[in-house]
Amino acid sequence: VQLQASGGGLVQAGGSLRLSCAAPGRTSSSYTVGWFRVAPGKERDFVAAITWSGSNTYYTDSVKGRFTIARDNTKNTVYLQMNSLKPEDTAIYYCTADKSMSRTATGEGAYWGQGTQVTVSS
Repeated sequence: VQLQASGGGLVQAGGSLRLSCAAPGRTSSSYTVGWFRVAPGKERDFVAAITWSGSNTYYTDSVKGRFTIARDNTKNTVYLQMNSLKPEDTAIYYCTADKSMSRTATGEGAYWGQGTQVTVSS
């Protein structure tokens, strides 16, 4: 499964961005999908994940209430809506997919996108 992440950019604090993770040409509906981020000088951190049906979602505490993960299986795309962005959200965001939520949520997913830069200015 080839993943394509997009939607990053530069935004002021308090602003919003929507990231997309697409799997063109492949049926990805049977995969769980997650988002991770790597901030400057830091390790990769889990952000959010969603089950294949979309019925269950998971978030790291720092983004709860601000970020929403959702999927449109008809478009083979998972979205990460990011609202009320903070400077500490600045990072490269990566999407990952696997048939196992456990592997997806722990960063051991089989497939990864190329990353998209999110920069939040204060």
